[in-house]
Amino acid sequence: MPRRTQLKLSRRTVDRLSVESGDAVFWDRDLPGFGVRVYPSGRKMFVVQCRGPAGIRRVSLGPCGALSCEQARRRARAAIDRIKRGEEADAAAGAAAPGRAFTVAELAERYMEAHVAVNCNAHTQGICRGSLRNHILPALGSRPVAAVGREDAEALHYALRATPRAANRALGVLSKMFALAEDWGLAPPGGNPCRFVARYRQGMRERFLSADEYRRVGRALRELEARSALRARAAAALRLLMLTGCRLTEVLTLRWDDVDRKAGELRLRRAKSGPRMVALTPAASRVLSELRRVPRSPWVFAGSAPDRHLSQLTTYWHQVRARAGVEDVRIHDLRHSFASRALALGESLSMIGRLLGHADVNTTARYAHLAHDAEKTAVARVAGSIEADILRMPPERAA
Repeated sequence: MPRRTQLKLSRRTVDRLSVESGDAVFWDRDLPGFGVRVYPSGRKMFVVQCRGPAGIRRVSLGPCGALSCEQARRRARAAIDRIKRGEEADAAAGAAAPGRAFTVAELAERYMEAHVAVNCNAHTQGICRGSLRNHILPALGSRPVAAVGREDAEALHYALRATPRAANRALGVLSKMFALAEDWGLAPPGGNPCRFVARYRQGMRERFLSADEYRRVGRALRELEARSALRARAAAALRLLMLTGCRLTEVLTLRWDDVDRKAGELRLRRAKSGPRMVALTPAASRVLSELRRVPRSPWVFAGSAPDRHLSQLTTYWHQVRARAGVEDVRIHDLRHSFASRALALGESLSMIGRLLGHADVNTTARYAHLAHDAEKTAVARVAGSIEADILRMPPERAA
């Protein structure tokens, strides 16, 4: 019986493993069922073991050295998924069954189940699902994975040239699918057809609300509420978006359990970059205090049914922006406007990145030119105050 341990398998820990007699399996601490089998000769093999419909199964993933720990870990997740679904033994480690061509449609299904559903939030899942349904599967769904080449990826990308953002997104989804296919043994190493396809340039769309436009939006919200043309919960959600700079999904999926008034925090469980805290300011707290809690609903912004949250906020925003005369402002621009106002008030880019929950500093860097504008304005104010002392002639001398 192999002895079981609780190690974080990495290149360093695997290199140090050894046995004096017999063989032993050392199991990973973080991914149950993933381990490395060590032989007295020094040979080491990555393995995976879990229970499926037919009982406990153990599958070899590949020798250490030929596979890195991270590659083996990805193959292990796919193998565990297949074993639990009761799929064939030779495919548990990721390979297709002999004599059967694995199609792009089948790869897409595996990609959504084993990767997207596990690692992506609801918003990103919707984007991936849309790219597959609308673009990738109609063009390539019936094709065998092994038969898809660079010319197919280029043709898909070129067909969407009128919408560069959608074209690049579809290419990104397809590229990730084929990268995972390599790890799962469904495509040959280095065979990603998207590898050398150049993305289209996407113009950075920037629109920020001015102080006057903020006032007009606030007035439009009050007027539409007074006429009962806008639901109170939708108006509150829009106000919270403007007051916190949160993403749309972060606000809509907010639960009452996530509101900690004592600590003065909102706990965002489903933030894009992982769970994070947002300060509950007096203004945001006042917006939430005016909301009536819906019985049996956990959601702050409850929908038409107790188990659903509000979902059509963009439709309500279109009403508000039309009345306020800012028809070109998207709902996501409220987040950009929050960042713009923070910069105008002197906050640093690093602080704004923390306020917005950016995981990558490059995301915050899109506001760098606004920081330069704020610096120029500040310098102009300082220089103007000094100008009177060093350049202008005193009144008595001028006379």
